[in-house]
Amino acid sequence: MKKQKDTLMVASLKDAVGGAVIALLMALVMVGMKVDVASGRGAELFIEDRWAAVAMAVAIVFVGRFVLNLFYWKKEDTEKPRLGSLLPSVSSFSGLGRFATPVLLALAVILPFLLMYWLGSRGSRQYIDLAILVLTYVMLGWGLNIVVGLAGLLDLGYVAFYAVGAYSYALLAHYFGFSFWLCLPLAGILAAFWGIILGFPVLRLRGDYLAIVTLAFGEIIRVVLLNWYEFTGGPDGLSGIPRPSFFGLEFTRGEGGFADFFGLKYSSIHRIIFLYYLILIMALVTNIVTNRLRRLPIGRAWEALREDEIACRSLGINTTNTKLTAFALGAMFGGFAGSFFATRQGFISPESFTFMESAVILAIVVLGGLGSQVGVVIASVVMIGGFEFFREFEEYRMLVFGLLMVVIMVWKPRGLISSRTPSIALSKNAKGISADLVQEGTG
Repeated sequence: MKKQKDTLMVASLKDAVGGAVIALLMALVMVGMKVDVASGRGAELFIEDRWAAVAMAVAIVFVGRFVLNLFYWKKEDTEKPRLGSLLPSVSSFSGLGRFATPVLLALAVILPFLLMYWLGSRGSRQYIDLAILVLTYVMLGWGLNIVVGLAGLLDLGYVAFYAVGAYSYALLAHYFGFSFWLCLPLAGILAAFWGIILGFPVLRLRGDYLAIVTLAFGEIIRVVLLNWYEFTGGPDGLSGIPRPSFFGLEFTRGEGGFADFFGLKYSSIHRIIFLYYLILIMALVTNIVTNRLRRLPIGRAWEALREDEIACRSLGINTTNTKLTAFALGAMFGGFAGSFFATRQGFISPESFTFMESAVILAIVVLGGLGSQVGVVIASVVMIGGFEFFREFEEYRMLVFGLLMVVIMVWKPRGLISSRTPSIALSKNAKGISADLVQEGTG
């Protein structure tokens, strides 16, 4: 027995040393050498050495592989602990959505008032801005959830519809003088139109091929915005985008403004709070519409398409219309979010709509749970809100993203809060063969 333990120890050490050597070779250039611009010396570049970070990465890989080899990988299958036993139990997540939804909704409604009470108008502005950013990604996640979570269509170019919505509002307001409330539905319609345009070429594609085409579509939109300088401003972007008004009341100082109409003392926080509740209402509308659609025939067709496209066709479901409606509706909500992004920022450029945005939104959907609305909210709060508090570690953001993806996919492959249960089922009290099958499956 002792000899077996010694052999296991030696094998674990050898494997840990090998992993540490590979980590050292990879980290020497990617982590240990950072190119930066020298201050006070014009545009001269220099390489900053960060050997402490390299040593930390190598040490983490060595210790991690040694522990996993010693206690998990090298054991016999009968003795090997399941990964679920090493992590918190996930059975408690099954009914989380039912209890978390009213709590999260109540917290979202009163959040600005709580921040104002605790931190004052100046101190709370930063956190309300952060809440606006989180809600924007919640809305984007719910829109992409229609395509990926419900219909099972892997979309890596969702940021293209986000960009279409933002530029639609900016260009319509700039060239035609339309208000935000008029541009908002137009931006959603235009984004849905481009969603249909994307849907037609990919009707026969699945899996990796579908992902590659959607990724290419997102890059095409970004490159067009970047090079169509006369119309979109090119890399300089568009500035001076009009802000939304509260039923015609502008958030300006002086007579006729929002504060003057309600007899309040003027403060810039009024516009921030208005934007917060605006994106909150837009996100809730997205959630309500999605949940209603899941219970309609089109929603059940999405779920059937996700589970088995061949069986879906054999049942007589029109897969062409099913895919196009998923792309169009998902793109429409992305266009709405893009329109809000443009009016909130007041400035947009193609650099705001890179592939990294699509990756972040997809990561939110996957980590939260495919098809789960509450899971998207939790993932957005953790990934967007959580990382904002660790800006000094921004360069390690993607490393943490990758680690979270690996842990979640091994621990719970369908996401943190995911369920493949159908949106509608026969009652046990129903009569007939189908009811008997339901009772047998649930017994």
